[in-house]
Amino acid sequence: MEPSPKVALVYCEDYQPEAVRRAIKAGIDLLGGAAQFVRPSEKILVKPNVLVGENPEKCIGPHPLVFQAVLEQLQAAGAQVSFGDSPGFGSPRAGMRQAGLLTVADQLGVPLADFETPVTRAFPGGNLIKQFSLAKGVVECDGLVSLSKLKSHALTRITGAIKNQFGCIPGVLKAEFHSRLPTADLFSKMLVDLNLLIRPRLYIMDGIVAMEGNGPRNGTPRPMHVLLFSTDPVALDATVCRLVNLDEKLVEPLVYGNQFGLGSSKNMTLLGDPIERFIVPDFNVNRSHASTSTNIGMLTNPIVRNLFTPRPVINAEACTRCGRCEQVCPAQPKALTWANGKKQPPVYNYDHCIRCYCCQELCPHEAITVKTPLLGRLLRR
Repeated sequence: MEPSPKVALVYCEDYQPEAVRRAIKAGIDLLGGAAQFVRPSEKILVKPNVLVGENPEKCIGPHPLVFQAVLEQLQAAGAQVSFGDSPGFGSPRAGMRQAGLLTVADQLGVPLADFETPVTRAFPGGNLIKQFSLAKGVVECDGLVSLSKLKSHALTRITGAIKNQFGCIPGVLKAEFHSRLPTADLFSKMLVDLNLLIRPRLYIMDGIVAMEGNGPRNGTPRPMHVLLFSTDPVALDATVCRLVNLDEKLVEPLVYGNQFGLGSSKNMTLLGDPIERFIVPDFNVNRSHASTSTNIGMLTNPIVRNLFTPRPVINAEACTRCGRCEQVCPAQPKALTWANGKKQPPVYNYDHCIRCYCCQELCPHEAITVKTPLLGRLLRR
């Protein structure tokens, strides 16, 4: 019989330093303590979710105090700790500095790992992907601790423990996966393979203040007062689904995580504070049973795709014409073009749009949302 996956939930009212330290230690201790995951002198990489470098108050990534408490626990266990992530835009160092993490790491003597140099790793056991280019810092560590943020997401509905490892792929190489895997199910299979290759030792999620709505960058902060801990990313993300009243069958990384043996959402053992304390049934997340993206059939029929599938839409009043959406679009040819010499917002050609929502994810001005056309909404009903 497979062992029951364990998920620890620990209450933390807010980002007060001592309260966060106590909560992080309590959560790790519920799973056996830091010594359960690292040995003295091991090279341990902490991988926070830094989509972009922004003020921590925007709740785009784990709070610096949560990051600090995790580093302190690993250092106390004798590990040689480093940290890193490959943000969606800009350099790793700049992103870490703007997110408030670099200052914390410098104070603790924790170096920034190399997340810009790719190193190819074969993965013959992959279900979909047989080879990945990983950041050098990931390849060189003995073990990885994944530190994610509880957020909504346009493509995968939530972004949590499983999706956090996408940042282990450096820079523009991430965009190639969006181009090669333009549907939610293919992208999710890749995420599961990536986690099977990296095999983080511990997953921690900051949900003290989560993000709902137009996540993962431009959503609304939502206090949930919870930190989550597990060695099983499937169990952890499934627990998040319970917290936000979301059917886990709609979260494709969870579906394939169960199917491919990454973890299990069955027969979970919940430790720490009772889950009922943290459930937010009206959390703003996509609960529609319709797909968040196109499907293979619709890919070959742009007319059908454009009539039914969700698509990014620009709010002209909020758009500053910074061009970030056009820069990060991985479609070839690009799905956005400029009209009237940048005097107006970019215009979508939805025939080219692959529905990866990178533009919505990385817009710095909350100007892009994902909307479903009228026929798609009628079909959902």
